[in-house]
Amino acid sequence: MRPSRAPDWRNLGVVLRTVLLVNALAALALLARNRSWDALLLDAMEMAARVEPALFMSLLLLYLAAPLFARLPVRAGWALVALCALVCTFVAEAMTGWAIEDMKAWPVREAMWALLASAAAMVYFTVQERALGPAIAQARLMALSARIRPHFLFNSLNAVLGIMREDPRRAERALEELSDLFRVLMRENRELVTLGEELALCRQYMALEKLRLGDRLGVLWQTDGCPPDARVPPLMLQPLLENAVYHGVEPMAGNGEVRVSVTRSGNEVVVEIDNPAPPRDGSMSAHGGGNRMALDNIRERLMLFFDLEAQLDAGEQDGLYRVRIRFPYRAAA
Repeated sequence: MRPSRAPDWRNLGVVLRTVLLVNALAALALLARNRSWDALLLDAMEMAARVEPALFMSLLLLYLAAPLFARLPVRAGWALVALCALVCTFVAEAMTGWAIEDMKAWPVREAMWALLASAAAMVYFTVQERALGPAIAQARLMALSARIRPHFLFNSLNAVLGIMREDPRRAERALEELSDLFRVLMRENRELVTLGEELALCRQYMALEKLRLGDRLGVLWQTDGCPPDARVPPLMLQPLLENAVYHGVEPMAGNGEVRVSVTRSGNEVVVEIDNPAPPRDGSMSAHGGGNRMALDNIRERLMLFFDLEAQLDAGEQDGLYRVRIRFPYRAAA
């Protein structure tokens, strides 16, 4: 059993799982060698003094060396993890200043524990990757089901037919945009795309919706602070804009505006999408169910791609429905 890629040691979820795994192994070893509960607390404090410094030093080095892992073969990456664990273990052992007679026996035992922890981490992340494989495939299928609704295609074609005689050039451009849009939507989308590409797709989509709804739909783009090279899951924003139009603008009797804001704050990218929140009635229940399904789909895909470092929040505030996405900034190579 061999992993296809090394874990991202800058990922908060990977770090937390590693801390839990190593401490769980230490706790099992502590329980296995202690027959008396009286000495358990003292032994636990002693083991924590030995394990935790080495663990956090290793995680710090792995965090700093994270870009190197992307260029190394998988086996070389895991060998580097084991070497890092060994070096940090010996450094931490020397820093703790244990008695010399104790040090004679501990280096070999510490080295064995470091190698065991590295092997356990490799097995764990390999099993996790294989377990998530079907989930990622399922998420891609969910992305297919969450794509543009059939009514949008029919309504867009009808809108194009309506302006074909009055403005044939505009109708031709709309058909080209519709063709480009569906070409992107029908590809497999296996890899992350850039945020610039995702926003370009969203602009095409909203231009077609604007053609269909006319002055009823207004769009405000606040993307001056957008990092166009940030990597995002494909079709992360388009379903949210579709929801904003379908659930927010279309049910209104008058005009409605959708606001899209993209900013970068340090190592994070924040996306906010606002749309009107019309009063709910019985006819809106189906709309609400579809909206929740799309949000759950995108939230799951964000978690699969970014783990615990991504967050999606949605709710009504001051007559607006706001979706806020926060995810780490990872520049495209």
